[in-house]
Amino acid sequence: MPTTDRSADPLTPLAQETLGAIAATGVVRSFPKNSVLINEGDTGDSLFIVLSGRVKVFASNEAGREIVLSFFGPGEYVGEMSLDGSPRSASVMTVEPTSCAVVNRASFREFILAHPEFALHLIEKLIQRVRATTESVKSLALSDVYGRLVRLIMTLAVERDGALIVPEKLTQQDIAERVGASRDMISRLLKDLVAGGYLVIKEKTITVLKKPPSGW
Repeated sequence: MPTTDRSADPLTPLAQETLGAIAATGVVRSFPKNSVLINEGDTGDSLFIVLSGRVKVFASNEAGREIVLSFFGPGEYVGEMSLDGSPRSASVMTVEPTSCAVVNRASFREFILAHPEFALHLIEKLIQRVRATTESVKSLALSDVYGRLVRLIMTLAVERDGALIVPEKLTQQDIAERVGASRDMISRLLKDLVAGGYLVIKEKTITVLKKPPSGW
């Protein structure tokens, strides 16, 4: 049976009743695709709870080069680090039409104090993000592009009907931004993995046929 090399499973999204309760403390807003919700470096005081749609969290430099840190969908939230009032550490943009409940910092703090189960979820989320950041730094520092590509695929892959599938429909550019490489390099590596019988890619869906080798 196919398995992955993931060190931890993704954090369970908020329970619907908790999601509804905290969303009720804010204002529901709808955003079109490619709307910037949070700008890296800005000082903000809002938490964004994703009700529908999808957002990406990314960092960029002055030259405009960016690396995607993560994607989030319904039941997840971004901007929780606004609790300390410091500048935003990353940017957030919608990748499809998205609806969010926007909660200000004061309401966010009050909700945490009144709902210890959400406080626990928040702590677990922050721990998970620190671990993910540590792994990303290690990967960028110690792995080549091929190693980072394989790690991303095996981390995202989930088992469905006996097959190992990456549920996110990622473009080559999406993958390049996630692993810090050029789209051309990713295109060549994916073609090699498909030719070698390790992957099948159909309609942007990646299926892992067998675990790729550690080096290429």
